[in-house]
Amino acid sequence: MRSRANLTTLMAGSAVAAVILLGMRGSLTAQDVKPPTPRKGDESLVKGALVKRPVDSPSEDAFRKALEKDEAEFEANQAGQRELLEDRYDLGDDPSETKMSGGRKAVQKGVRVKLGEGWTWEKLGETPPAEILARKAFPKGFHPLPHVKHVTGGQVFPKTQIDAIAKAEKRDLKRFDVDFDLPDQFTPEFPPPIFLTTRPDLGDVSNGEVLTIKNYYRLLDGKVTPVQMEGMRLLLTPFPQQQFNQTEDRKTKEASLGVSCLDCHTNGHTNAAFHLNPDTRPQPARFRLDTVSLRGVFNQRIHGSKRSLRSIEDFTEFEQRTAYFDGDQVTAAKKGVNLPDRASQVAMMAQMQNILDFPPAPKLDVFGRLNDKASDLEKKGEKLFFGKATCAECHPAPHYTDNLMHDLHLERFYEPGMVRGQNDIADGPIKTFTLRGIKDSPPYHHDGRLLTLDDTVEFFNLVLQLKLSSEEKQALVAFLHCL
Repeated sequence: MRSRANLTTLMAGSAVAAVILLGMRGSLTAQDVKPPTPRKGDESLVKGALVKRPVDSPSEDAFRKALEKDEAEFEANQAGQRELLEDRYDLGDDPSETKMSGGRKAVQKGVRVKLGEGWTWEKLGETPPAEILARKAFPKGFHPLPHVKHVTGGQVFPKTQIDAIAKAEKRDLKRFDVDFDLPDQFTPEFPPPIFLTTRPDLGDVSNGEVLTIKNYYRLLDGKVTPVQMEGMRLLLTPFPQQQFNQTEDRKTKEASLGVSCLDCHTNGHTNAAFHLNPDTRPQPARFRLDTVSLRGVFNQRIHGSKRSLRSIEDFTEFEQRTAYFDGDQVTAAKKGVNLPDRASQVAMMAQMQNILDFPPAPKLDVFGRLNDKASDLEKKGEKLFFGKATCAECHPAPHYTDNLMHDLHLERFYEPGMVRGQNDIADGPIKTFTLRGIKDSPPYHHDGRLLTLDDTVEFFNLVLQLKLSSEEKQALVAFLHCL
């Protein structure tokens, strides 16, 4: 009633003002005094009745225009990324006999990176970097892999995760502008098992389920402490993110609560979701960032895409404050940045992450070396790993990381160029990722450019000029499967 009275008073006041102004002109007619013309979305008197029309805000109008543009460009963008992938890789499904730790998905085998015409892996491995550069022979699949829509970037989730969260929480992780680009066979098994350092006797505590805000308590009750349980609740609580939020520049049709930490790090592992690293500029120089596993973070000392963070607490706080918003604190503040308290919430989240263990490795002893269960081929691979192949220089046992950063200087092999919105410059210093449980974590390298472990061995054989034989490469892959 008050709003109707106020509106009537306002209109009456407007009419009086009109009378005064027109009186100054010297005359007044019936046409001079009338209700104001209603605007779209305003409450106005139309033929004596008060009506209300829906408000179209400028921001929603901008959102609709962006939605229409992105949907119109969707097929062409996806086709362009498929063409790039098919040009670089053999994308066929060729499973090996090795299963991932949950036993539900086979590890893919074979080198999938395609060579240039007239080249073999043996010939390329014998060719000096300067000649590879001059002859433009560096395989395209060894170049940086661009984001499926690099000019926009942002988190992109695989269909398995999108479907699981939609079913469990009615929360939509599907973007209208892009889809996940890699075939399912090159992603981790879903859902991945969960192993806890505090309860190794239990094995996988996931019960074959995707951990969500709906089921985490049931699955972990009696297995973790109250502090760890609260940490898990926070890790599973969605909060605004650059492309998943309430604002007009979101990439979901419906306004979203956002994403949670474990939307990417499913069950404390990874589902191969990707985005762009937040700490490089300008946009074309940023690189695609494949989600790393949280298994074994208790024994890692540097974190973040450029490894500038020195504890899991630092990493957790940075992720929630800025990384989810492309490293932009101003944008984060606009969209609804989450600011967990360092002394309580961040500490609890870190405590939960710090009990996420590597999967069991029955062929490794307490020092991370092969025991008598290993085959002759696997033992040959181990000898190469710690010898001729020099892998252990950066990946020492037992956790197979040196917690340092190394620069492979790929600029020796190719000239950078623009590829689908990315300037594919050399990587620069990259952290040594742990190789424990590596068979569970395809695709490989920080941007997922290497689809299989066979690709990874070929990559380092070339880049480090190791000159391994085909048999030696096969043995090395067999050893990696043991880790």
